[in-house]
Amino acid sequence: MIYKFKSKAAGDVIMLAPGGDAVLRIIGKEPAAKGIIETADMPAAMKAIEHAVAADEAMRKQPQNDDDQAKPGKGDGVTLRQRAWPLLEMMKRSHGAGESIVWGV
Repeated sequence: MIYKFKSKAAGDVIMLAPGGDAVLRIIGKEPAAKGIIETADMPAAMKAIEHAVAADEAMRKQPQNDDDQAKPGKGDGVTLRQRAWPLLEMMKRSHGAGESIVWGV
């Protein structure tokens, strides 16, 4: 499934299912084909994303085992910050403009 988040205050944000599902769970929404983020819910959602990103970054800084320390150039893939940033920016713009964010409609 692909999520296409829409708002009158910002351009569309497209996410694949794993990333979209994760971000929706972070903000307290169950992944679904259709949904809405009301403007009143956006401050709490933005704070939840920021806390999740901080926790993810702290976890990534800790070595998982001795092998991880021995491979300093090892790539970590796409971080939660990178995945969530476009939706977080959309929320900031939408909240400022008083517009909801919808997907699947």
